[in-house]
Amino acid sequence: MTLRVAVQMDPLETIKIAGDSSFALMLAAQARGHTLYHYDVRTLAYDTAHGAGGRLTCWGAPVTVQRVEGNHFTRGEYRLIDLGEDIDVVLMRQDPPFDLGYITATHLLERLAGKTLVVNDPASVRNAPEKVFVLDYARFMPPTFIARRIEDVKAFNLRHPGDLVIKPLHGNGGKAVFRVPADGSNLGALIEMFENAWVEPFMVQPFLPDVSEGDKRIVLVDGEFAGAINRKPGEGEFRSNLAVGGSAEASTLTSAEEEICAALGPELKARGLVFVGIDVIGGKWLTEINVTSPTGIVAIDRFNGTDTAARIWDAIERRHAAM
Repeated sequence: MTLRVAVQMDPLETIKIAGDSSFALMLAAQARGHTLYHYDVRTLAYDTAHGAGGRLTCWGAPVTVQRVEGNHFTRGEYRLIDLGEDIDVVLMRQDPPFDLGYITATHLLERLAGKTLVVNDPASVRNAPEKVFVLDYARFMPPTFIARRIEDVKAFNLRHPGDLVIKPLHGNGGKAVFRVPADGSNLGALIEMFENAWVEPFMVQPFLPDVSEGDKRIVLVDGEFAGAINRKPGEGEFRSNLAVGGSAEASTLTSAEEEICAALGPELKARGLVFVGIDVIGGKWLTEINVTSPTGIVAIDRFNGTDTAARIWDAIERRHAAM
C-alpha cells in the first residue's frame, strides 16, 4: 500500500530531529514508500463552489527527509494541494496552543471524512483537549479543580492543605506550570497573570511529591500500550517535561498504570485517536491525555529497541484500508 501523506506541522526548519516524534513518523512513512508533503495549517482554504462537501486545499510541497542534522530535509516546489483528492492521509501534528485557530482547523479537516483519513481524528481532537478529556477518568486523577476566582482556589486549598500546582487549561510542554507554596504567598499574583494571559479557567491540583521520581509518558497506539518512559525533573526544577530540561529513563508499567491503559484504550480507539500519550505521576495519578501532537516515541524506542512509528503506521494503514 502506497499512500500520499500530507503532514500539517510547524516549519521543518525549526524541529530538533534527535527527539521529534513528527519527524520519526515522516521517516517511517517514507521507508514504507509513502509520498510525503508538508504544509502550514495557516494555508488551509475551504471553497464551497466544488459540489457537495466543498473543497479543502492547502499550499504545500513534497518533501524528502533524512536523519542528518542540519540537512534533514529537501523540499520540492510549492503548489495548491486538494486534501480531499490528492492526499490519502493527513497527519495533524502542529504544536498547540489549543486555541480558536487550532479548533477551526479541526472543523475544516473534519470535512474530509469519507475521502481522506485524518490522524488523529479532528472531531475527537477538538472534543478531547488534554486537561478536559482526562476529567472523564477522575477516578485515576489526583484531586483536581478548574476555576478562575481566587476565593474558589483558596477554598480548594483549605480542603487540600499544602503546596498547589496551577497550570493553564490548554497549555503544553510544561509551559506556565507554577508551584504555589502552602502559605499561598504567590497565589494572587499568579491568578492575576492567568486572568490577563488566558480567557479560559485554569487547573489546580495538590503538588504531588512523587513528581521528584518522575512523570511517566505512556504511549498508546489505537488504544493499545506501545511503550513508556519516565521523565525526571532537571536540577532545581519540578517540571519533568523534556521540553523544559527533564531527562528520560526506561520504564515499565505498574499495575495501576495497566488498569489506566485498559480503561482508556477502547475509548481512544473508538474516537479515532490513533497516537496518544498519557502522563502518570507516582505510578498511579493520571494527569493528562495528550491527543493534539503527542511526543515521546523517539525516547521510548531508544530505550526499548522498539519501532513505535512503524506501529503507528500499521494502525493508520489498517484504518485507511477499512475506509
